[in-house]
Amino acid sequence: MLQSTWKGFLEFYGGHSTKNSVLLSLLNQTTLHEVTDSKVVIITDSQGMSSFFVGKKTDIELALSAYFKKSMHVEFIIKQRAKRKEEPLLTYEPPIEDLFGRAGLNSKYTFDNFAVSSSNNVAFAAAQAVAQDPGRSYNPLFFYGGVGVGKTHLAQAAARTVLERSQESKILFCPGDKFTNELIESIQNKTTQQFRKKYRYLHILIVDDIQFIAGKQTIQEEFFHTFNSIVGAGGQVILTSDRPPHEIKNLEDRLRSRFSGGLIVDLQSPDFELRTAILLIKAKEKNIKIQMEAAKVVAEQISDTRALEGTLLSLYARILGKKEEIDLEEIDLYFQGTTDKKMKRVSPQDVIHAVCSYYGIKPTVIKSAIRSDAIAFPRQIIMYILRKELHMKYEEIALTLRRKDHTTIMYAYEKINGMCMKDPSLAEQIGRIVHSLS
Repeated sequence: MLQSTWKGFLEFYGGHSTKNSVLLSLLNQTTLHEVTDSKVVIITDSQGMSSFFVGKKTDIELALSAYFKKSMHVEFIIKQRAKRKEEPLLTYEPPIEDLFGRAGLNSKYTFDNFAVSSSNNVAFAAAQAVAQDPGRSYNPLFFYGGVGVGKTHLAQAAARTVLERSQESKILFCPGDKFTNELIESIQNKTTQQFRKKYRYLHILIVDDIQFIAGKQTIQEEFFHTFNSIVGAGGQVILTSDRPPHEIKNLEDRLRSRFSGGLIVDLQSPDFELRTAILLIKAKEKNIKIQMEAAKVVAEQISDTRALEGTLLSLYARILGKKEEIDLEEIDLYFQGTTDKKMKRVSPQDVIHAVCSYYGIKPTVIKSAIRSDAIAFPRQIIMYILRKELHMKYEEIALTLRRKDHTTIMYAYEKINGMCMKDPSLAEQIGRIVHSLS
């Protein structure tokens, strides 16, 4: 039975590969030892042959996965060892940190250092469920929410847990714009097959900010097939976005349907208690001592979770060599003065650069005639901040941004002001930008 299976695979491989005649010739000299649901064990005649196959391991696993129509690993054992205990040829295991790096994972993202509260406990439980049983619990697992709420942290913590348990798992964390750029490069370089081999046979694929593929027909087409290939083989897909699938503009219906077919979890902005817990966790990680009451004051003042760490480091720099811990006195000194006083030192160009950096666009396009939503909206945000925070006159703002009519500025200010009243998340985004300036 095993040999007929192996013969069938070799015929399949020979019929689909025209460039690996040497590899096919050597594979014909091997014996199939074992086949499980996810692994194939091959007996080779010599150390040299085994070393050669190890170098071609990825190609062999891709071919095996295609033949068995599911993700398969391969192991090689040398004939002499097979007669004794059939020990695997390779016993060396790379450091786990290297595996994290290859998978694109940040080693600091773990379940242990994730602060849990009522705003994210459902997401935390879902991520743990996926980590325990990837491909079965929730597929895809879709996290959405604002900046700094923990979407990336949870997605990577789940993948990390799987990789720690099974170091042979093929896992990849990929920002949405990277997936787009790699596909474009593969099309330009005529290497789309290599691109597909990289993505379609993964056990776990995490795409951060999946909304970036919306509106790009070829990218969405490729991701649709990548998604189906992974899920169809029992793999797990985890997606993050700043909004739920039904709110992602220009997303194909078939992708929206796929994304909605798993579990969609909203991560809310952290409340005061959670921000305090996050700050204390960050302090412990960096071995910085901070009084509980001092941490509470910082959490009250800083709503952006990513700014918490920066504030903590700034405070630590102030006490270094002077005090052993951050206390209330140091906090009061740090936060003395108002935002308005600090904003007096901010120039219109500072606002332009801060907004462009936040939305990922070039400052030069703000003063251009481009009217696409991707440019017009950040431009209106700039108009709003210049008026509200720097108290510039409408005519001055129009001149700064090279607009012909100051009524455009008035319209933008009223529009953004009204949107902030209805949409707390937008108000929070603008608050972050203003805080970064001050």
